[in-house]
Parts: sequence; structure tokens; C-alpha cells
Amino acid sequence: MTSVVRLDAPLVVGAGVAGLSVALGLERAFVISTKEMGSTWWAQGGIAAALAADDSPQQHAADTHAVSGGLAVDEAVAALTTGGPEAISRLVRLGAEFDRDDEGTLLLGREGGHAARRVVHADGDATGAEVMRALNDAVSTAPSIEMISERVVDLARQGERVAGVITANGKNRVIYTSPAVVMATGGAGRMYARTTNPPGVTGDGIMIAARAGARLADLEFVQFHPTALNAGKDPMPLLTEALRGEGAKLVDASGRRFMDQYHPMAELAPRDIVARAIFWQYDRGSSAYLDARSILNFHERFPTVTAHAMSVGLDPSEHLLPVSPAAHYYMGGIDADTHGRTSVPGLWAVGECASTGVHGANRLASNSLLEGLVFGARVALDVDEHPGEEQSSIEVPKEALESPVIAGPVIEELRQLMWDRVGLIRTGSGLWEARNSLVEMEPVLGRTIAGRNAADLALLIVMAALRRSESRGGHYRADYPDEDPKQAMRALVVPGAADTVRIT
Repeated sequence: MTSVVRLDAPLVVGAGVAGLSVALGLERAFVISTKEMGSTWWAQGGIAAALAADDSPQQHAADTHAVSGGLAVDEAVAALTTGGPEAISRLVRLGAEFDRDDEGTLLLGREGGHAARRVVHADGDATGAEVMRALNDAVSTAPSIEMISERVVDLARQGERVAGVITANGKNRVIYTSPAVVMATGGAGRMYARTTNPPGVTGDGIMIAARAGARLADLEFVQFHPTALNAGKDPMPLLTEALRGEGAKLVDASGRRFMDQYHPMAELAPRDIVARAIFWQYDRGSSAYLDARSILNFHERFPTVTAHAMSVGLDPSEHLLPVSPAAHYYMGGIDADTHGRTSVPGLWAVGECASTGVHGANRLASNSLLEGLVFGARVALDVDEHPGEEQSSIEVPKEALESPVIAGPVIEELRQLMWDRVGLIRTGSGLWEARNSLVEMEPVLGRTIAGRNAADLALLIVMAALRRSESRGGHYRADYPDEDPKQAMRALVVPGAADTVRIT
């Protein structure tokens, strides 16, 4: 059964830090999301902002550019870093409680790639949860925001303009029309067998936008967090970068450090370098551990990491913690400008599902929560300034009304394939193997909406990785290990729009 509900205010798809930041900035909004907890809740790392007297947004911008592989967009980075201090102030006004010293001053930590201490945390390693508590509390008391708990499976259009969304509940479909749609659906970490991302973070929003004709960007750039707890869990528990900022070392089984062989900043090197160093440890038949035993009052300072480690019988103050890289953050996504505008009228994108170029080929630690906060506020202003009109008739993709939604067990084969062939270390031959295997999987995956999204996005990532015959940021080709100055540019993809049916 299909029904139509006409909304008279913007519709935000996603209820993480980016989505709720948009909603709180709008005059009136509807927020639609599933009941699954998104990546923001799991974020242990903090929020970077130039708050110290000896720091500045310009220095923060310089650090952001330095790790970006030369691809970060100046305008986007400037918007992010200049908006940082106000983003923190706004959260504090909403009631967020960040870690402070005895005099009430915000404690600032340092993480990999940062030249200064500028990272605020909450409860040591539970920043994401505190941010979401504050945002949800604000939303719950905002009469202008209405929450809808459903799963979005596609976009509705009128001509070239996005005019709403289609949701699914079993065989039932609801079409919500809206004057503006903001995609804030998160990243794609669950495309990989090893990931820190919770269930549901599979890039669906990116492919939903692509089927409506939205341009995509930087699809080859996947960031792998260096230190996930390697203890057989899925998702893999994150061991926050703040641990290395506070003195934790990476060692082999004999307790010998190895990061100084790879980069002058050793454990504080950019994430892609640390992740590959750990990968190579395993590739050589060795192992990798995080030694955090020198950190005083560990249990009190990092309660989330402590709980994860204790759950597998490890005490961080006494034991080495086995670590592995894991897919963590996606720099690719829906091509969007600094106001969240996409190539399709009526559609905005924000947060991890968007690719503004703010991270370039590699994200600086603790810039992700900041991105959701800063760009969420910017998108809200732009949406309110460019209201659409209510549409009398709309078009929706045929498959969105008919196909089952949930992918079957073959999705696990795709995840393992992506880890093995399209992970930290890529080669032309391995990428072609992945491409051919994905083509073989597609008929089965394509039977469901989620399976088709995964297969299509995986193929796009593979083809983007094949086209970039160099190594840059989160994209490393063992057969092309150096950067090629001629390829120092962002890569854009324009997928075809889906076949539609008209509904009046």
C-alpha cells in the first residue's frame, strides 16, 4: 500500500549531529530517521576548535590542509575552522558538558595531525554521546521540530527538483512531499568487514541521492582508523586517538615501538600513515598493540575504552591492547558546496554523506563532529533562505515502491571483498578482481534496495580507485605508491537518474 503525506516544512533525513544541527537551525522542520543509533553516538574523539590563546582558526586550517593530500577546498576549510569556536559555544548553550579543569576552563587535548591542543572532550572518551544528549534534549523541547521514525528508501521528484522522500515499512510505502530535503544520513563504513561504524551506516543516503541525479565526489577516499580493538567484535570498538595524544605508544608483541620508522611524528602522524604502518606490521607476520599503561587514572579518564577492553578481559592499565585498522570515515559522498547545496535543486547534503572537499583526501582527527555542527548551521540558513514550493504531482522510482528493502547474507561477502581488495592497500589487479566479483554478486544483491545500494556504491568506489593511479591520503595504490601532481584534483561522478512513475 502506498500513501502520500504532504509536509509544509523542510525534511531532514538523519538524526545524528549533522541532521539535528540542521533541524535546530530551521524555522520549522521534520526529521526522519530509523531507530538505529548512528555514528555520532559512538564517537569517542572530541571536537577540534581553535579555542586556546596561542591557537587560531588559521592554524587549524593549516593543519587541516596539511593532512588532506592537497585536495582540501580552501573555502570549505575556512568555513569549518572559523566556525569552530562558535560551534562549541552553541553546544555549551544547549547544555553540553565538556571536560574542564578545576577552575572551569575547557580541557584541550591534542590528537594526530594537530600542531596544538585544540580538542574538547566529554567524559574523556564519550564526546559523541554527550553531543547527542544535548542535541536530543534541545530537539525534544523545540515545538518547531517533529520527529518521524521510518526508513527512507528513495527520493521523490518533480521534474529535475527533489520534492520529498519515500519510506518503507515492510510492503507499505509512504511518500512524504516537502519543499526541501536535507540528506544527513552518515557514511559508508559498513561496506567493510572491519569497521568502527554501527549497523545501518552503509552509504544508502549517498546512493539514494545518486539515483535522483545528484553528483558524487571523491569516492575513492576512505579513512581507516588506525586503532580499533582487534578482539573479534563487529563493529570493532574504537580506541580513541586521544590515547596517543596522551602518550600511548604503538608496539609489537615484544613491546618495541615501530611508528618512528614511518613518520617523524610517530604515533601522532596523520591517520592514514599510522593505519598503513599497523597494516604492514600484520602483513610482515608481526602484530600491533597499543600500550597505554603509562596513562595515569586511565579508568576514570577513558571510561568508554575501559569498558570495551574489560568486556574482552583486558585492563588498559595493565595489558597491551591488540589493534587493527578499521573503516571509520568516508571523505567521499554527495558533492555539496559550503551551504550544502547539491547538483539537484531541492536537495541539500550535510555531514559525512556530503563531500564538500573540507577533508580533501584525508580527514584531520576530530574534524568530523565539528563538520556536522558548523555545516549543519550553514545548511539551515540556506534552506530557510531558499524555500521551495509545494508540488501537486511527483515522480518516484518504480523499484522504491516494489522492491524489498533489507539485503541478504551475501552482503557479508561484499564486506569481506571490500576489506580484502579495496581496503588500506590497493593494487590494480586487486581492484579488477573486486570489480569482477561485484558484477557477479550484483544480480543477487540487486534484489533488494539495500543490496543494490551496496553493490552500486562498491562498484563506484572500485572504479574511482582504479582511475586514480597514484597514492594520496586515504587512497593508497601499492602499484603507484607516490603522489602524482597531475592528479591533484577532486574526482566527480554523475550517475544516471532512476526510472520513475508519476503520482498525483
